[in-house]
Amino acid sequence: MPEASNFHTAEDFYLTTFHELAHSTGHSKRLDRATLTEKASFGSESYAKEELVAELGAAFLGNAAGLDMALTLPGSASYIANWLQALRNDKRLIISAASQAQKAANHILGIVPSYEAGEAAEPTEAPE
Repeated sequence: MPEASNFHTAEDFYLTTFHELAHSTGHSKRLDRATLTEKASFGSESYAKEELVAELGAAFLGNAAGLDMALTLPGSASYIANWLQALRNDKRLIISAASQAQKAANHILGIVPSYEAGEAAEPTEAPE
């Protein structure tokens, strides 16, 4: 990451950091996200999907951190606009990307959703 002083605002620095952190969750030893683990060339549909996941993840993390998202909205919207063709080609992409982004944000924040926590819990005996 570049030094924080290279960014226009603290929000820009943190959202960029969160974007890169969201990418890191896709590693095969973390969430094993196909859009990150499969080889994809710049501009490909898979690359676009991963960028959308990272940008949405950054937005979720920015909100969780209490950043003033109004300061970064134009930049985020402009960045996402670069990947609109992938969105046009796959009407389900935004839902899939948002789901993956939420998983990335949860992983970074150490949040285990209740449906996942329940799977790990030992079964309890039914009351008599």
